[in-house]
Amino acid sequence: MNPNLTCIVVAAMLLSACSERSVEAPHSQNAAAQGAALLEPFKSELMQALSAGMQEGPAAAIEVCSREAPEIARKLSVDGVQMGRSSHKLRNPANAPPAWLAPVLGRYASGEQSLEPQVVTIDNGRHGYVEPIITRPMCLTCHGSEIDAEVREQLAADYPMDRATGFEAGDLRGVFWVEF
Repeated sequence: MNPNLTCIVVAAMLLSACSERSVEAPHSQNAAAQGAALLEPFKSELMQALSAGMQEGPAAAIEVCSREAPEIARKLSVDGVQMGRSSHKLRNPANAPPAWLAPVLGRYASGEQSLEPQVVTIDNGRHGYVEPIITRPMCLTCHGSEIDAEVREQLAADYPMDRATGFEAGDLRGVFWVEF
């Protein structure tokens, strides 16, 4: 084969392979970047509120989770975007996962999937973006195995169906999610 023709064929194959990847990979990367950007204000505002609440004590932190977190999510869920938190061990039944999120959450909880953010194609050009929430030491005050009696009483009063205890630092606590 002519060396010039060989170079042209190889160059065409390389360009074809690059263009095929650039059609798919950026789509997924763009959706992941967009999902992460949409979730960032929610995560940031919630962490600020929880940190401030913990400085006032566990009762204030419980108040943040039960009342402020859903309000922050509602405030940021605009223009066709919806976001929230969910878990495989719910404290608040209102945080049950949307249908598209349930299988992802199940795979995270079972260990079938690494605890990395994930993009899910839902339908009609919509995407879901999921980020695991890893239990931090400060979370153990309300979510750990050894919970102070006063905190336990408040949790029982506010969340009679609470299943969100028994965690250790580093455990999967749940997920942040956004649909867009």
